[in-house]
Amino acid sequence: MRTHKCGELNTQQLGETVTICGWVHRRRDHGGVIFIDLRDRAGLVQVVIDPDTEATFAIAEHVRSEYVLQISGIVRNRPSGTVNANMHSGAIEILAKEIEVLNESETPPFPVESDIEVNEELRLRYRYIDLRRVAMQEKMKVRRDVTRLLRNFLDDHEFFEIETPYLTKATPEGARDYIVPSRTHENAFFALPQSPQLYKQILMVAGMDRYYQVVRCFRDEDLRADRQPEFTQLDIETSFMTEDEIMNIMEEMIRQLFAQVISVELPAEFPRMSYQEAMSRFGIDRPDLRIPLELVDIADAMKNVDFKVFSGPANDPKGRVVALRIPNAGDKLSRKDIDELTKFVGIYGAKGLAYIKVNDLAAGIDGLQSPIVKFAPAEVWAEVMTKTGAENGDLLFFGADKANIVNEAMGALRVKLGHDLNLIEGDWKPVWVVDFPMFDWDEKSGRYNAIHHPFTAPSCSVEELVANPGSALSRAYDLVLNGTEVGGGSIRINRPAMQQTVFGILGIGEEEAQEKFGFLLDALKYGAPPHGGLAFGLDRLVMLMTGSSSIRDVIAFPKTQSAACPLVSAPAVVTDEQLKELGIKLLKPAGKDKA
Repeated sequence: MRTHKCGELNTQQLGETVTICGWVHRRRDHGGVIFIDLRDRAGLVQVVIDPDTEATFAIAEHVRSEYVLQISGIVRNRPSGTVNANMHSGAIEILAKEIEVLNESETPPFPVESDIEVNEELRLRYRYIDLRRVAMQEKMKVRRDVTRLLRNFLDDHEFFEIETPYLTKATPEGARDYIVPSRTHENAFFALPQSPQLYKQILMVAGMDRYYQVVRCFRDEDLRADRQPEFTQLDIETSFMTEDEIMNIMEEMIRQLFAQVISVELPAEFPRMSYQEAMSRFGIDRPDLRIPLELVDIADAMKNVDFKVFSGPANDPKGRVVALRIPNAGDKLSRKDIDELTKFVGIYGAKGLAYIKVNDLAAGIDGLQSPIVKFAPAEVWAEVMTKTGAENGDLLFFGADKANIVNEAMGALRVKLGHDLNLIEGDWKPVWVVDFPMFDWDEKSGRYNAIHHPFTAPSCSVEELVANPGSALSRAYDLVLNGTEVGGGSIRINRPAMQQTVFGILGIGEEEAQEKFGFLLDALKYGAPPHGGLAFGLDRLVMLMTGSSSIRDVIAFPKTQSAACPLVSAPAVVTDEQLKELGIKLLKPAGKDKA
């Protein structure tokens, strides 16, 4: 039906008769001459319809936006002064000889050719219109290029692409499973995989050596801008490689990815930072290193002050007191701004946000402006100024509470101020975060939880792990890019005794472990090699590489924040016959009338 794609035409086709197909991006009537910008996936080309071709001109007069056309005509240079340097085809146009309307279109629910902000629910309801937009097509192209390069790299490094099942068994991995009823197995259910974790470990036991898969994963969890109930990850597992070797090869893959897809040169070596250092300096285990602000511990200086808001956490083993210095911000943030920031940190559990404006260090305590200055002696504030490196004109914010609250609130404040005050330094700053704790103690349940997952290997012996699980470190590693975790993995447990020990610390008894993970425990008995791997969030990678604010913009058919699909109206009610066949009876939610 066509000889060329719209966006591929250029001066090389001058004088040729070509046939193109596409959608009407824009139609303009200029004093009897009609211009149509025709669009396909490759881009746009300008078509000119002269009134001398009466039949063709008559058709063009009735054409509207998003009509599907087939146009034949001659490629010619654009007139002087009308060249569009922003278009690949901007130096030429097509003088139309024939036009055929392949299909008409109703007026779209929103304009395809503009950058007007459109309600996301409307965009997802008419996703087939939304995906026609040039910006969306560019993002889908980047996604295609990313997937292709990752596959090529791994193929070149002798990885096998192997598919793992979607219908599997429910396993505890930190989020709720999507449960799938089985008609052929009465009262039994499959679960959609949160990840292929156990299957890929079994592939290593099977001697596959190097595995990868571009795989869909499912988690029934609360959503955020960078999360979806179903998402895509690049899943990788290797045998006989240390964590350093795995990180090195993955670094090279990511460097090539950025260089070849978006022409960005990442550092020749990604820095590595311990979990403890990340939490201490930035309050978060996925630090955005482009922001030159850091948390400074000042608990030692506050232990003996009368101000209980500070001295209480300073003397609490589980407490933390920090200062966050914002250079030259004393005159940039008003009291109203600080009140808004106080509300912001309250989202993370902070009870308030103390601050000091540094007006004149030489004047001592008299040069500090804040309601809290009077609650501590001059020598304490002098020590704080020294610790933080404060200078005249700076603004200091303080966090004092349980360590987890301080970390979350002040870590988020650091990021917000970094963006709000345009403090970002550089475009891309990757970092490996390593040496995570094995476990996190849950006060409410009175038990340990796995920081990553229960198959992560500790960096100590069984005896050391049993003796002091709270201080044990794992052989886990996360790749963080500009404050977003894009990949995470670990060396896995490959010995049954260690796996049983970890299960025991997590409160999973032998009977429960056998019921849930018996197939893995059995596999580990038959010569399981040392192995490890990681998974990259493909959606997050593409989101970052395209400068998008949400992964929904780089997924063809995403769900809303309520995990629904407006396009096909899913999830939907099923018939009584289907439920009966599956042996399922629906219960009315509490408080609902029987009707």
